[in-house]
Amino acid sequence: MAKSYFSLVLTGLFLLVGCQAQSGQSVVVDSMPAPNFSGPTFHDQDGLFAMTPIPAASPTLVAQPQRHAVIPTSPAHKGHDSVPAEWIPRAKANSWTWIVIHHSATSTGGAAAFDKMHRAKGWDELGYHFVIGNGTDTKDGQIEVGSRWPKQKWGAHTKTPDNQFNEHGIGICLVGNFDVTHPTEAQLKSLSKLVSYMMKTYHIPADHVVGHRDCKSTDCPGRYMNVAAVRKTCVQMLAAAGDKIPQDAAPVLARGEMLHETSRGKSE
Repeated sequence: MAKSYFSLVLTGLFLLVGCQAQSGQSVVVDSMPAPNFSGPTFHDQDGLFAMTPIPAASPTLVAQPQRHAVIPTSPAHKGHDSVPAEWIPRAKANSWTWIVIHHSATSTGGAAAFDKMHRAKGWDELGYHFVIGNGTDTKDGQIEVGSRWPKQKWGAHTKTPDNQFNEHGIGICLVGNFDVTHPTEAQLKSLSKLVSYMMKTYHIPADHVVGHRDCKSTDCPGRYMNVAAVRKTCVQMLAAAGDKIPQDAAPVLARGEMLHETSRGKSE
């Protein structure tokens, strides 16, 4: 009798433990991970989106990144996980409202070379926020992150009387002289990925994706750089990802013509 009673007790304990385990398992299943807000993932099999550090010319440039914590400012990107870490700035985002596309007007180059050239002009550092290589100094299509971007520092790439394109414009330079040759397929592919991400993240409409020549009197980014085609590709990429496309602010051609009339001067 005692043995039978003892068996019943053991059976009851076993059932109780089993229910607790099932209940615990249910809690784990219901506790889903938080949504990811770090932006889209671009498969980087060729290493095109890796950051190439620019040699610092002064202690300030070395110490500057350490003053800022990494703040993921990118919104959710449907169907994607994250962008290259170097695309996420270390400082609070600037009020970016423009994306300005340039060519280097040189057959070779990269962020380090252009940084040296800009410093020789008396500038504080590389004027662009991003540089896209053509296979000379860096891989064809490789996106280099300039020293300004992690700090969300204003640009030095499109000088106008009101300076709006430097203060609120993301400067992207493709290596090459597009008055004599076309940008490479890899460069255009990387440019479209970078621009579409910046449009989505900073709510920049397609008509605010412009060439240097749309902002002032200059041939940059060259006769063979089709900025309108870049805009169209970026809008298609955002639509395919199910993302909301920022609304245009004003017709591009009308804005470009107005700027040409009021912004004559040095092509920088």
